[in-house]
Amino acid sequence: MIQTMIKEGKIVPSEVTIKLLDKAILGIDNDKFLIDGFPRNEENRAAFEAVTKIEPELVLFFDCPEEEMERRLLSRNQGREDDNIETIRKRFKVFLDSSLPVVEYYAAKGKVKKIDASKPVQEVFAAVKTIFTPKDDKAANNVKESHGK
Repeated sequence: MIQTMIKEGKIVPSEVTIKLLDKAILGIDNDKFLIDGFPRNEENRAAFEAVTKIEPELVLFFDCPEEEMERRLLSRNQGREDDNIETIRKRFKVFLDSSLPVVEYYAAKGKVKKIDASKPVQEVFAAVKTIFTPKDDKAANNVKESHGK
């Protein structure tokens, strides 16, 4: 069922995804975790927070134009069934209709960090790394840089 929905560019039902996520979260010895690509819609968001009692500290939003995403997905050559122009365009429309409102919800709460994902991989990684670098480490790096000149 999950593979069929992914192939069709549809969203997997919240109850299925949340059960998998909750099991994974409970199975780790860490109070921090990264969930990639979830929640995908408002119903996912509300159900996840209600079931897990967790509200994200931070939401990363990788902003990339549709044309660039199409180019990258069609050239990644991984043999995935969903790497075709029709599915990609369906997924982008689903994102605009369903996922973007979730990003906007968290943005209104000041929790969204926007990354320009149209840049080269190394630059995107550097931007993400900066977000996750503890403030103390950033200050220490700035001191080292200013004394090193």
